[in-house]
Amino acid sequence: MATIRKPKGNFLEDFHAGQVFHHKVGKTVTGGLFSAFTEFNMTTNPLHKNRRYAERYGFRDLVVPPGLVMNVVFSQSVEDISENARANLEYINMRFGVPVYIGDTIEVTSIVLGIKPSSREPDRGVVHVQTTGHNQHDEVVLTYERKVQVWKRTSAAQVDDASIAAVPQVTCDLRLPDYDRSRRYDELAHLTSPDTYFEDFTPGDRIEHSRGRVVTAEHVALTAMLDNTSQVHCNQHMIDQNPEKYIGGQLIIYGGIPFNLCLGLSCPDVADNAVADLLYTSGRHTAPLFAGETVFASTEIRGTRDYPGRADLGVVATTLHGHKFVRKDTTTEAVEIFNLQREIVVKRKSHYGRSN
Repeated sequence: MATIRKPKGNFLEDFHAGQVFHHKVGKTVTGGLFSAFTEFNMTTNPLHKNRRYAERYGFRDLVVPPGLVMNVVFSQSVEDISENARANLEYINMRFGVPVYIGDTIEVTSIVLGIKPSSREPDRGVVHVQTTGHNQHDEVVLTYERKVQVWKRTSAAQVDDASIAAVPQVTCDLRLPDYDRSRRYDELAHLTSPDTYFEDFTPGDRIEHSRGRVVTAEHVALTAMLDNTSQVHCNQHMIDQNPEKYIGGQLIIYGGIPFNLCLGLSCPDVADNAVADLLYTSGRHTAPLFAGETVFASTEIRGTRDYPGRADLGVVATTLHGHKFVRKDTTTEAVEIFNLQREIVVKRKSHYGRSN
């Protein structure tokens, strides 16, 4: 009999430009997964909470929130792309496609766009990938790029800069139900806030969201529910063997959790009357989050514009910030942990507001 230990995940020297991964398993969005993440992130948008409301708006069921769609797609790529990562650096051009519902199955592919070894730390480098999720009908639900800092298997391994000539074009068009005046949307307008329609947003305003949420050791279970296998989020023994190697010398909360939570904390003031998230042009985790820390959020309104072909909708361009408070001597100071350039499709009060 032999003892076999099979390593998992890829190191920097295992990647090459143009490499394609068809990630294993796939993930069906069950009612349990939907409920756990929808309740955890504190969203107040009835499309994610109230089936009658979602159906009135032309959706076939409760709509899976954008943060959960992102987490399902992202997590399926972890074993191949970032199981041996030090940190996730940036999300780029994250675009949403067809709505996702309970019972839908999402499968994911990634292509390596480039590899860049660090010029200062010989034991690591950056991998740049494009990741796309499809549902069971082969429709795109989400596509995005990300940059992730990945360890080398051995510091002496030779890794050269490499990239493909151009980012592949993925067709990913947001799909929304048509406006239908006969649906009498105003009959359910009392289920959302009266001051979060498109007309209520003014470029230049900054909204400080009043709620916060502590993240406890529950983050390990939430990460496991997504099938995210990155060891820095769940393997304390590994960290204890070499705590200097790992940020903070303790488990880091998976970045998709504060990402999801910031979306939810902002919802009552920004996205209560949104019908979808359209685009995240750029997002970054700027500081780690650890168990026992509390997440807060704020939103800057950067601009507003019409939604093409829809007089009933508009687009609100925002910057979403997440922060925590860190004690310094006898005081505490806010430390940003996350920022996201976000565009949201929001209902116009003129078409959906309460009738007098």
